[in-house]
Amino acid sequence: MAAERLTDTSYVVLGLVEICEPVTPYTLKRVAEISVLHFWSLPHSQIYAECARLAESGHLSEKRERGGRRRRVYRLTAAGRRALDAWRGDPRGELLELRDLGLLKLFFGADRGPLAEEQLAAHARRLESYEEIAAANPGMAQGQRLALEAGIGHEREFIRFWTEVSRGSRARDRRRAPSPAARRAASG
Repeated sequence: MAAERLTDTSYVVLGLVEICEPVTPYTLKRVAEISVLHFWSLPHSQIYAECARLAESGHLSEKRERGGRRRRVYRLTAAGRRALDAWRGDPRGELLELRDLGLLKLFFGADRGPLAEEQLAAHARRLESYEEIAAANPGMAQGQRLALEAGIGHEREFIRFWTEVSRGSRARDRRRAPSPAARRAASG
């Protein structure tokens, strides 16, 4: 029953269930929004589908609420806990796949000045939100804090990078602008 292949999404769901159990898929979606979705892409619909799949494979137990909306409530089973522990215990991992629309536009020749300014503002907002999360949650688990620190470092690096792109764009614009003497000669 539990021989079904687990995916990265499976482990995200198992980990979130472990943190929140007993939990509904809706609550998992909300917790993912303020945690792992900052660094791991996962459509909300996949959370719902994966919960059902993991329950079918024996990694999660599922109970229906008796009244009201009869929501599904999940908990880790022993098989789910073993699978999650084995996954956490495996130090191998793939390198980061950087998917950044700003970098993609830069690569294909977007105007660096406006692009850099927009990226600076976006990364500054994200950095501020990460720092607020850190300040509001001093007792978070060590792994969660370390992941948050990685996000803070990432945002600081992107701010450094886009600041340099912006400076280079402004320097390029200054080099292209005619000198005051050239402007006077052209107008006179």
